[in-house]
Amino acid sequence: MIVYRFLGLEIPAAIAMAADTGFFLGFVALGCIIRGQTSHYDIVSNESARGLMYLSIEKKLAIGNGIITVENTEQAWDRARASRKNKGGGAALAAIKMHSIKALYS
Repeated sequence: MIVYRFLGLEIPAAIAMAADTGFFLGFVALGCIIRGQTSHYDIVSNESARGLMYLSIEKKLAIGNGIITVENTEQAWDRARASRKNKGGGAALAAIKMHSIKALYS
């Protein structure tokens, strides 16, 4: 497992670059976008989701999307904690399932 950290919209681009190496079987995108007082929240959340969906459909990459969008840190912890909603774990399972489907039909 390799982990990269980014501050904004770079996750889909980083996955696209890493996918070009042919080294990875799948990807798990994790992040937390907390609504602020500007439109930046909408841009980052919409474009991140769009970019990941494009890579999944057009490039046929196995990607689990664990980028959560929340109103505050309390919601973030509720959705992220493994003992609660565990969105990261769900994203990892989604990536594994997507790779299984890809392997089955390739």
